[in-house]
Amino acid sequence: MAKKAKKGGQGTPATVALESAGVPFTVHAYEHDPAADSYGGEAVTLLGIPAARVFKTLVADVDGELTVGVVPVSGRLDLKALASAVGGKRAAMADPAAAERSSGYVLGGISPLGQRRALRTVLDESALEHPTVYVSAGRRGLEVELAPADLVALTDALTAPIGR
Repeated sequence: MAKKAKKGGQGTPATVALESAGVPFTVHAYEHDPAADSYGGEAVTLLGIPAARVFKTLVADVDGELTVGVVPVSGRLDLKALASAVGGKRAAMADPAAAERSSGYVLGGISPLGQRRALRTVLDESALEHPTVYVSAGRRGLEVELAPADLVALTDALTAPIGR
């Protein structure tokens, strides 16, 4: 996989973090439609990628602490499983404004990489079944493809069955 991030053009904190770490990745851009009802579904359709390989980044509040769950776009985040994975009791989706403030990204473009404030991260274990996965590169209409092991290493993520 070649590095394809372009400084100034497509560079985001996520791609800068990948470049700094020397991790191989590929950036995939597409024209985002503001009327799209699903950011992940839009990426699947426009990039022609199997939905099982495209992951969405969701921010939840687990016992008062913001926590990132990364799950396939074709499924949902199991909040109980997320809480359990990090040793918590209760989880709820985070307030969107808090998720944006903490990550430094806008909804629909939140990446697990290069976040303003590193949060505990849990990656759905199904990611490990694929040679590469796609996650937001930090902007709507921009995905980054990388090996799941690199995603785990760069985010210090746990892997657990958190998708349903």
